[in-house]
Amino acid sequence: MDIRASDEDRQRVLAALERHTGAGRLTLDEFAARVEAACGARTLDDLAAVTRDLPQLDDGPRRDFLILVLIAAVVLVLLAGAMALRN
Repeated sequence: MDIRASDEDRQRVLAALERHTGAGRLTLDEFAARVEAACGARTLDDLAAVTRDLPQLDDGPRRDFLILVLIAAVVLVLLAGAMALRN
């Protein structure tokens, strides 16, 4: 049983194709052909075939979020230290 692909699934694959093209893994012709295939994909298996030969990409936003949390924690520690010195 094939699971139908959603517009969000297709957008995720298109974004990955853009990043792979930017990294030099795909030529513009390959990118265009894969975009056409992704837009016409009906199932998740169809979408997976578009990127099957490409490496998995890091989740940039997740890493950026962790960096932001780390910076916030450092700022809080510095503020707590400053408040302790004031008293």
